[in-house]
Amino acid sequence: MRNSTIRVATFAGPGAEPVIRSVPWPQVPKNAALIQIGACGVCGTDLHILKGHWPKPLPWPFTLGHELGGVIVEKGGEFTEDFMGKTLGVGSKVMIPPLMPCGHCYYCVHYPQQANKCLTPVYYGRYLGFDKVPHLWGGFAEYVYVDLDMLPGTKVYKLPDDMPLRLGALSEPLTSCIRAFNRAVRAGGFSWGDTVVIQGSGPIGILAIAAAREMGASRVICVGAPEQPRLELARKFGAEATVNIEEVKEPQQRVARVRDIVGGFGADLVMDCSGHPSAGPEGIEMLRDGGTYVEMGQFTDAGAIATSWHRICAKDLNVLGSWAFTANDLPLGVDMLDRAHDKYPWLDMQTLYPFDEAGISRAVKDAMAMKTVKSTIVPWPELV
Repeated sequence: MRNSTIRVATFAGPGAEPVIRSVPWPQVPKNAALIQIGACGVCGTDLHILKGHWPKPLPWPFTLGHELGGVIVEKGGEFTEDFMGKTLGVGSKVMIPPLMPCGHCYYCVHYPQQANKCLTPVYYGRYLGFDKVPHLWGGFAEYVYVDLDMLPGTKVYKLPDDMPLRLGALSEPLTSCIRAFNRAVRAGGFSWGDTVVIQGSGPIGILAIAAAREMGASRVICVGAPEQPRLELARKFGAEATVNIEEVKEPQQRVARVRDIVGGFGADLVMDCSGHPSAGPEGIEMLRDGGTYVEMGQFTDAGAIATSWHRICAKDLNVLGSWAFTANDLPLGVDMLDRAHDKYPWLDMQTLYPFDEAGISRAVKDAMAMKTVKSTIVPWPELV
């Protein structure tokens, strides 16, 4: 027998501790569904929001969390298939991304490959305030609610029936990495057999290593810290070498170390997943002339970089930014996780925390302190 209420965590503002509230079990109309959350990762964006770094107004209080895997427990009669046309029923495993393009604005219509710049997107775990009924708009909760009539831009993606929900919760951040590499592919800056340097050994950096290997990189080097648990895991994911910024402390020393590893001239592609402005000027010097730099780590405004435009011109570089992903990118992440489910130690990334105020608070603080690679909140342990 189902409970009459659902627990959901909210934050009142930057620096606030989580508060768990109980809300009524919602009515589920014809084109809606209620999804029981098995696992939800704590994203770097969640951390930036709680640090007060998010550059746009936010509807405090609201529920954070958007890297989720869950199972449909109730649905309306017209809620029959996912965004890619796969049949959905009660019991189907699904994920929903945070940024969901509307499909009809200027960018969605004219530039579908840039639909990630949609002018009126649906954003779970960020722009839907707790006050909006039925209050279930983020992943730090027991359930999340989707309604295709209320929010037509909503996208739901079916996960393979045998995919653990913990694994499904990694599909959103992995997709961001895949899209960043595809940006380089389309610009002629990434080909099979290339040498890749990943700056940053957090969850995005670790996933980028796997994406680079699956997409054809011959060699991957990771620059980051700390050794435990992050750089050790980077090597398990396929980085042939790591450079510890806590030991090799000067940028010019790190550049020399990377160049020595890759053979002197520099890497074909460097991707920043660190979120630190200093990575850019340093990473540019890790590139060979004619190489490609991809910036995907600056999801919030962490400030200006100090470099010379002359270096970009003189080295004949491609410099690309990559922002999240589009609606059609998500299946690439799900498919890669399914195809390579036993190839990488995916679940070793995750440290699990219970769904209570102390557990959520600890998950956030441990992620901020880099004690974990991917803090993951588990409302229903029996589902994962």
